Amino acid sequence: MRALLLTISLLLTACAGTQGMSFYSFSNSDLGSVLNQQLPKLTKKTSAMGLPVEFAVQDVNVNIGPNMRDVIVLGFDASANISAFSLSYPVGLALEIEGSPFYDNKKNAIFLRNVKLLDSQIDAAGFSGNLGVLNAEAMSIINAFLAVNPVYTLNMNDPKMALLGSLPLDLKVSEGAIRLIPSL
Repeated sequence: MRALLLTISLLLTACAGTQGMSFYSFSNSDLGSVLNQQLPKLTKKTSAMGLPVEFAVQDVNVNIGPNMRDVIVLGFDASANISAFSLSYPVGLALEIEGSPFYDNKKNAIFLRNVKLLDSQIDAAGFSGNLGVLNAEAMSIINAFLAVNPVYTLNMNDPKMALLGSLPLDLKVSEGAIRLIPSL
């Protein structure tokens, strides 16, 4: 009986200890700022149609929970330089993807899964449209990046975040924001 009362009082104390910190929220601009700091990691040399190509992402736009859906939409402004016949051909790319966010309690980070391409535009020397080969290569690079790099990580050096991160958390998506809520 004493053990049961002790357990109940510890749970109530833990719940009271998290009062005022019932959730942590971040917005489109918060997530965009974090992702834009990681852009140097999204530069890669590869090949398309047997030609050397260097991809680089210059900007990321974020839209959390559009139309009240549990997704994050990322818009990438990128470039590709295609080398052929000792010349370099610049190509502008605009890609829009969406993925379902999930919180990894072990890594205290949010990742995207079920990533898919929503839209793409290519602008190259008078051609404007869609070129599937470059889309596939760009998506391959973005998917490889998102598989190992979270879109957001809790700052565990902040005592409040460390306390929150020590609890099992649920992720809730709303239009323009993501909330992390203790799932006690």
